[in-house]
Amino acid sequence: MFESLRKSLDDLLSRSTPPEERRQIVSRMRDTLVQARVGLQDLRDGLAQSKRRLELERRELDTVQRRKRLAEQINDAETVRLAGQYEQMHEERVAVLERKLEAQESELALAERDVAQMMTELRQAASGIPSAGERSSGAVNAAMDEIESELGSGSGKNGSLGDEIDGLSRARTRADHEADAARKLEELKRRMGK
Repeated sequence: MFESLRKSLDDLLSRSTPPEERRQIVSRMRDTLVQARVGLQDLRDGLAQSKRRLELERRELDTVQRRKRLAEQINDAETVRLAGQYEQMHEERVAVLERKLEAQESELALAERDVAQMMTELRQAASGIPSAGERSSGAVNAAMDEIESELGSGSGKNGSLGDEIDGLSRARTRADHEADAARKLEELKRRMGK
């Protein structure tokens, strides 16, 4: 995910780049950071979905265990046997979802650190943008302002990074809702035999 940003940073630092090339490089970095942040949001969404699924499985497990206890109290051997099978199935699912959740949390933490590191490197690189003859604090500040503007923390001409991420997130959420509605409709049609 960060290969493009690292290449852009290297390009920016490796030589004294003219302003028009610098804008292109910063634009590539900005695009990569947008993708990285959208990727982070995808990871967060996946983590939230896994938490919901785990909670649902835990509730199902509790229900099966309660039914099993009730069946044992009335000596219903068949219900106890079936409840035991379902209890085992839900216990396995809970265990798998717990491991999945742990892996997703680790992956999210790693990705967040990577994005933070990229932002730090980008900000540090901004101080190295001017050529040796331009190394005044005014030139460094101007370069930093340009990069911050391109990344959306200022008011860039193409909108802020946050606005872009919000727009992409809304579009993805809308598409997810539409896909979920279509899936539910198909399931309903299947149940009704159509």
